Amino acid sequence: MKSKTYVAIGGITFFIIMAIFIIVAGCTQSNSVATPPNSILNNTTQKIQIVAAENFWGSLVSQIGGTHVQVLSIVSDPNADPHEYESNTANARAFATADYIVVNGAGYDEWADKLIGAGIKPNAKVLNVANLIGQQNGDNPHFWYNPDYVNETTKQMELDLISIDPSNAKDYEQNYANLQVSLSQYQNRIGEIKQQFGGTKVAATESIFEYLANATGLDLVSPPAFTHAVAEGNDPPADSVVQFETQLQSDNVSVLVYNQQTVTPLTDNIKKLASEQGIPVIGITETIQPPDVSFQDWMNAELISLQNALNAKSLGS
Repeated sequence: MKSKTYVAIGGITFFIIMAIFIIVAGCTQSNSVATPPNSILNNTTQKIQIVAAENFWGSLVSQIGGTHVQVLSIVSDPNADPHEYESNTANARAFATADYIVVNGAGYDEWADKLIGAGIKPNAKVLNVANLIGQQNGDNPHFWYNPDYVNETTKQMELDLISIDPSNAKDYEQNYANLQVSLSQYQNRIGEIKQQFGGTKVAATESIFEYLANATGLDLVSPPAFTHAVAEGNDPPADSVVQFETQLQSDNVSVLVYNQQTVTPLTDNIKKLASEQGIPVIGITETIQPPDVSFQDWMNAELISLQNALNAKSLGS
Protein backbone atom coordinates (compact mmCIF):
# COMPACT_ATOMS: atom_id res chain seq x y z
CA MET A 1 0.00 0.00 0.00
CA LYS A 2 2.82 2.35 0.83
CA SER A 3 4.42 1.66 -2.52
CA LYS A 4 1.24 2.51 -4.46
CA THR A 5 0.77 5.71 -2.49
CA TYR A 6 4.35 6.74 -3.36
CA VAL A 7 3.78 6.11 -7.04
CA ALA A 8 0.61 8.19 -7.08
CA ILE A 9 2.28 11.10 -5.41
CA GLY A 10 5.25 10.76 -7.74
CA GLY A 11 2.95 10.90 -10.73
CA ILE A 12 1.28 14.06 -9.48
CA THR A 13 4.68 15.60 -8.87
CA PHE A 14 5.73 14.75 -12.43
CA PHE A 15 2.71 16.45 -13.95
CA ILE A 16 3.15 19.52 -11.77
CA ILE A 17 6.78 19.86 -12.88
CA MET A 18 5.78 19.46 -16.54
CA ALA A 19 3.07 22.10 -16.17
CA ILE A 20 5.54 24.57 -14.68
CA PHE A 21 8.01 23.82 -17.50
CA ILE A 22 5.39 24.51 -20.16
CA ILE A 23 4.36 27.81 -18.54
CA VAL A 24 7.96 29.00 -18.24
CA ALA A 25 8.70 27.95 -21.81
CA GLY A 26 5.67 29.84 -23.01
CA CYS A 27 6.75 33.03 -21.24
CA THR A 28 10.24 32.71 -22.65
CA GLN A 29 8.89 32.29 -26.16
CA SER A 30 6.63 35.31 -25.75
CA ASN A 31 9.56 37.50 -24.65
CA SER A 32 11.76 36.35 -27.53
CA VAL A 33 9.52 37.97 -30.16
CA ALA A 34 9.26 41.38 -28.45
CA THR A 35 11.90 42.88 -30.76
CA PRO A 36 10.79 43.12 -34.43
CA PRO A 37 12.65 40.52 -36.51
CA ASN A 38 14.01 43.16 -38.91
CA SER A 39 15.29 45.45 -36.15
CA ILE A 40 19.03 45.65 -35.48
CA LEU A 41 18.41 46.41 -31.82
CA ASN A 42 18.91 43.72 -29.21
CA ASN A 43 15.84 44.72 -27.21
CA THR A 44 13.03 47.25 -27.27
CA THR A 45 14.53 49.42 -24.55
CA GLN A 46 17.92 49.86 -26.20
CA LYS A 47 18.55 53.24 -27.81
CA ILE A 48 19.79 53.48 -31.37
CA GLN A 49 23.44 54.49 -31.26
CA ILE A 50 23.96 57.22 -33.88
CA VAL A 51 27.19 58.89 -34.94
CA ALA A 52 26.98 62.05 -37.06
CA ALA A 53 30.19 63.31 -38.61
CA GLU A 54 29.06 66.93 -38.06
CA ASN A 55 26.73 68.50 -35.53
CA PHE A 56 24.35 70.02 -38.08
CA TRP A 57 23.31 66.54 -39.26
CA GLY A 58 23.49 65.32 -35.66
CA SER A 59 20.99 67.94 -34.52
CA LEU A 60 18.48 66.99 -37.19
CA VAL A 61 18.65 63.22 -36.67
CA SER A 62 18.48 63.72 -32.90
CA GLN A 63 15.22 65.64 -33.22
CA ILE A 64 13.68 62.91 -35.38
CA GLY A 65 14.91 60.11 -33.12
CA GLY A 66 13.84 61.76 -29.89
CA THR A 67 14.06 59.58 -26.79
CA HIS A 68 14.81 56.45 -28.82
CA VAL A 69 18.28 57.52 -29.94
CA GLN A 70 21.63 58.53 -28.53
CA VAL A 71 23.54 60.81 -30.90
CA LEU A 72 27.25 61.62 -30.94
CA SER A 73 28.26 64.51 -33.21
CA ILE A 74 31.98 64.45 -33.96
CA VAL A 75 32.77 67.86 -35.49
CA SER A 76 31.37 70.70 -33.40
CA ASP A 77 34.34 72.82 -32.25
CA PRO A 78 33.61 76.49 -33.08
CA ASN A 79 37.35 77.24 -33.24
CA ALA A 80 38.20 74.53 -35.77
CA ASP A 81 37.95 74.31 -39.54
CA PRO A 82 35.87 71.17 -40.25
CA HIS A 83 37.74 70.70 -43.54
CA GLU A 84 40.92 70.05 -41.56
CA TYR A 85 39.50 67.72 -38.91
CA GLU A 86 41.60 64.68 -38.03
CA SER A 87 39.91 61.67 -36.44
CA ASN A 88 41.14 59.81 -33.36
CA THR A 89 40.75 56.42 -31.72
CA ALA A 90 37.62 57.51 -29.85
CA ASN A 91 36.00 58.40 -33.17
CA ALA A 92 36.99 55.01 -34.58
CA ARG A 93 35.38 53.21 -31.64
CA ALA A 94 32.20 55.24 -32.02
CA PHE A 95 31.92 54.42 -35.73
CA ALA A 96 32.68 50.74 -35.11
CA THR A 97 29.83 50.36 -32.60
CA ALA A 98 27.19 52.64 -34.14
CA ASP A 99 23.84 51.42 -35.41
CA TYR A 100 23.43 54.41 -37.72
CA ILE A 101 26.08 56.71 -39.21
CA VAL A 102 25.45 60.03 -40.97
CA VAL A 103 28.22 61.63 -43.04
CA ASN A 104 28.21 64.63 -45.34
CA GLY A 105 30.23 63.14 -48.19
CA ALA A 106 31.58 64.80 -51.36
CA GLY A 107 35.06 64.93 -49.84
CA TYR A 108 33.99 67.15 -46.94
CA ASP A 109 34.61 64.50 -44.29
CA GLU A 110 36.99 62.00 -45.86
CA TRP A 111 38.18 61.05 -42.37
CA ALA A 112 34.71 59.59 -41.76
CA ASP A 113 34.85 57.56 -44.98
CA LYS A 114 38.15 56.08 -43.78
CA LEU A 115 36.63 55.09 -40.43
CA ILE A 116 33.70 53.43 -42.18
CA GLY A 117 36.12 51.57 -44.42
CA ALA A 118 38.14 50.45 -41.39
CA GLY A 119 35.18 48.51 -40.08
CA ILE A 120 31.66 49.06 -38.75
CA LYS A 121 28.90 46.73 -37.55
CA PRO A 122 27.71 44.46 -40.40
CA ASN A 123 24.10 45.59 -40.04
CA ALA A 124 24.80 49.30 -39.40
CA LYS A 125 23.11 51.80 -41.71
CA VAL A 126 25.12 54.61 -43.31
CA LEU A 127 23.57 57.78 -44.72
CA ASN A 128 25.93 59.62 -47.06
CA VAL A 129 24.17 62.90 -47.79
CA ALA A 130 26.10 63.57 -51.00
CA ASN A 131 25.11 60.19 -52.42
CA LEU A 132 21.49 60.77 -51.41
CA ILE A 133 21.21 64.07 -53.26
CA GLY A 134 23.34 63.06 -56.24
CA GLN A 135 26.44 65.12 -55.47
CA GLN A 136 30.08 64.06 -55.65
CA ASN A 137 33.64 65.14 -54.94
CA GLY A 138 34.29 68.51 -56.54
CA ASP A 139 30.75 69.79 -55.94
CA ASN A 140 30.11 72.41 -53.27
CA PRO A 141 29.85 70.22 -50.14
CA HIS A 142 28.03 72.69 -47.86
CA PHE A 143 24.71 70.92 -48.43
CA TRP A 144 23.12 71.92 -45.11
CA TYR A 145 22.88 75.50 -46.37
CA ASN A 146 20.51 74.33 -49.12
CA PRO A 147 16.97 74.05 -47.68
CA ASP A 148 15.89 71.56 -50.35
CA TYR A 149 18.79 69.26 -49.46
CA VAL A 150 17.94 69.60 -45.77
CA ASN A 151 14.36 68.53 -46.41
CA GLU A 152 15.47 65.60 -48.54
CA THR A 153 17.99 64.47 -45.94
CA THR A 154 15.62 64.67 -42.97
CA LYS A 155 13.06 62.59 -44.83
CA GLN A 156 15.66 59.89 -45.41
CA MET A 157 16.64 60.04 -41.75
CA GLU A 158 13.05 59.35 -40.78
CA LEU A 159 12.84 56.39 -43.15
CA ASP A 160 16.15 54.98 -41.91
CA LEU A 161 15.15 55.18 -38.25
CA ILE A 162 11.88 53.42 -39.00
CA SER A 163 13.80 50.72 -40.84
CA ILE A 164 16.16 50.26 -37.89
CA ASP A 165 13.45 50.39 -35.23
CA PRO A 166 9.99 49.75 -36.76
CA SER A 167 8.36 49.25 -33.35
CA ASN A 168 8.65 53.02 -32.74
CA ALA A 169 7.69 54.11 -36.25
CA LYS A 170 4.81 56.32 -35.07
CA ASP A 171 7.13 58.30 -32.80
CA TYR A 172 9.60 58.88 -35.62
CA GLU A 173 6.80 59.97 -37.94
CA GLN A 174 5.46 62.44 -35.38
CA ASN A 175 8.93 63.80 -34.57
CA TYR A 176 9.60 64.26 -38.28
CA ALA A 177 6.33 66.14 -38.72
CA ASN A 178 7.20 68.39 -35.76
CA LEU A 179 10.63 69.05 -37.23
CA GLN A 180 9.18 70.08 -40.57
CA VAL A 181 7.00 72.65 -38.83
CA SER A 182 10.03 73.96 -36.94
CA LEU A 183 12.22 74.08 -40.05
CA SER A 184 9.57 76.12 -41.86
CA GLN A 185 10.42 79.15 -39.71
CA TYR A 186 13.89 79.64 -41.18
CA GLN A 187 12.81 78.45 -44.62
CA ASN A 188 9.98 81.00 -44.67
CA ARG A 189 12.51 83.68 -43.76
CA ILE A 190 14.50 82.67 -46.82
CA GLY A 191 11.40 83.42 -48.86
CA GLU A 192 10.98 86.79 -47.17
CA ILE A 193 14.54 87.80 -48.01
CA LYS A 194 14.07 86.68 -51.60
CA GLN A 195 10.89 88.71 -51.94
CA GLN A 196 12.40 91.82 -50.37
CA PHE A 197 15.99 91.73 -51.62
CA GLY A 198 16.08 89.37 -54.59
CA GLY A 199 18.73 90.46 -57.09
CA THR A 200 20.73 92.46 -54.53
CA LYS A 201 24.48 92.12 -55.03
CA VAL A 202 26.34 90.48 -52.16
CA ALA A 203 29.79 88.98 -51.70
CA ALA A 204 31.24 86.12 -49.64
CA THR A 205 34.74 85.07 -48.70
CA GLU A 206 33.95 81.39 -49.20
CA SER A 207 31.67 79.06 -51.18
CA ILE A 208 29.75 78.08 -48.05
CA PHE A 209 27.28 80.89 -48.79
CA GLU A 210 26.50 79.87 -52.39
CA TYR A 211 23.51 77.67 -51.63
CA LEU A 212 21.92 80.22 -49.33
CA ALA A 213 22.57 83.04 -51.81
CA ASN A 214 20.76 81.05 -54.49
CA ALA A 215 17.86 80.20 -52.17
CA THR A 216 17.39 83.85 -51.15
CA GLY A 217 17.70 85.10 -54.72
CA LEU A 218 20.72 87.27 -53.89
CA ASP A 219 23.29 87.96 -56.59
CA LEU A 220 26.58 86.54 -55.31
CA VAL A 221 29.22 88.45 -57.26
CA SER A 222 32.45 87.42 -55.49
CA PRO A 223 34.81 85.50 -57.82
CA PRO A 224 34.21 81.71 -57.63
CA ALA A 225 37.96 81.15 -58.05
CA PHE A 226 38.48 83.08 -54.81
CA THR A 227 35.68 81.54 -52.74
CA HIS A 228 36.38 77.95 -53.81
CA ALA A 229 40.11 78.28 -53.16
CA VAL A 230 39.50 79.58 -49.64
CA ALA A 231 37.04 76.75 -48.98
CA GLU A 232 39.70 74.23 -49.99
CA GLY A 233 42.35 75.91 -47.87
CA ASN A 234 44.30 77.12 -50.89
CA ASP A 235 45.58 80.54 -51.93
CA PRO A 236 43.21 82.18 -54.43
CA PRO A 237 44.59 83.22 -57.83
CA ALA A 238 46.03 86.73 -57.75
CA ASP A 239 43.63 88.04 -60.40
CA SER A 240 40.62 86.83 -58.35
CA VAL A 241 41.90 88.79 -55.35
CA VAL A 242 42.17 91.95 -57.45
CA GLN A 243 38.71 91.35 -58.90
CA PHE A 244 37.22 90.89 -55.42
CA GLU A 245 38.80 94.06 -54.07
CA THR A 246 37.57 96.03 -57.08
CA GLN A 247 34.02 94.77 -56.51
CA LEU A 248 34.09 95.94 -52.89
CA GLN A 249 35.41 99.36 -53.90
CA SER A 250 32.78 99.82 -56.60
CA ASP A 251 30.01 100.49 -54.05
CA ASN A 252 27.77 97.87 -55.71
CA VAL A 253 28.03 95.24 -52.98
CA SER A 254 25.43 95.49 -50.20
CA VAL A 255 26.72 92.85 -47.74
CA LEU A 256 29.87 90.78 -47.23
CA VAL A 257 29.41 87.30 -45.73
CA TYR A 258 32.43 85.56 -44.24
CA ASN A 259 33.05 82.14 -42.73
CA GLN A 260 34.09 82.56 -39.10
CA GLN A 261 35.71 79.11 -39.06
CA THR A 262 37.94 79.66 -42.09
CA VAL A 263 39.93 82.76 -41.26
CA THR A 264 43.13 83.73 -43.08
CA PRO A 265 45.11 86.99 -43.37
CA LEU A 266 43.59 87.39 -46.83
CA THR A 267 39.99 87.02 -45.67
CA ASP A 268 40.73 89.41 -42.80
CA ASN A 269 41.95 91.98 -45.35
CA ILE A 270 38.77 91.49 -47.39
CA LYS A 271 36.66 92.08 -44.27
CA LYS A 272 38.66 95.19 -43.41
CA LEU A 273 38.24 96.57 -46.93
CA ALA A 274 34.50 95.98 -46.83
CA SER A 275 34.18 97.79 -43.52
CA GLU A 276 36.17 100.73 -44.88
CA GLN A 277 33.73 100.92 -47.79
CA GLY A 278 30.73 100.96 -45.43
CA ILE A 279 29.63 97.47 -46.40
CA PRO A 280 27.95 95.52 -43.57
CA VAL A 281 29.92 92.39 -42.69
CA ILE A 282 28.19 89.35 -41.18
CA GLY A 283 29.70 86.05 -40.08
CA ILE A 284 28.31 82.57 -40.59
CA THR A 285 29.72 79.26 -39.40
CA GLU A 286 30.12 75.76 -40.82
CA THR A 287 28.98 73.99 -37.67
CA ILE A 288 26.15 74.89 -35.29
CA GLN A 289 27.16 77.77 -33.03
CA PRO A 290 26.63 77.75 -30.18
CA PRO A 291 26.75 73.95 -30.29
CA ASP A 292 23.81 73.48 -27.89
CA VAL A 293 21.16 75.16 -30.07
CA SER A 294 19.09 73.39 -32.69
CA PHE A 295 19.91 73.39 -36.39
CA GLN A 296 16.88 75.53 -37.23
CA ASP A 297 17.55 78.11 -34.51
CA TRP A 298 21.13 78.44 -35.73
CA MET A 299 20.03 78.92 -39.34
CA ASN A 300 17.30 81.36 -38.39
CA ALA A 301 19.73 83.47 -36.35
CA GLU A 302 22.13 83.71 -39.29
CA LEU A 303 19.31 84.69 -41.63
CA ILE A 304 18.14 87.37 -39.23
CA SER A 305 21.67 88.82 -39.25
CA LEU A 306 21.67 88.75 -43.06
CA GLN A 307 18.23 90.33 -43.24
CA ASN A 308 19.20 93.08 -40.80
CA ALA A 309 22.40 93.83 -42.74
CA LEU A 310 20.49 94.08 -46.01
CA ASN A 311 17.95 96.37 -44.37
CA ALA A 312 20.69 98.57 -42.90
CA LYS A 313 22.42 98.90 -46.25
CA SER A 314 19.20 99.74 -48.11
CA LEU A 315 18.28 102.39 -45.55
CA GLY A 316 21.78 103.90 -45.57
CA SER A 317 22.17 104.06 -49.32
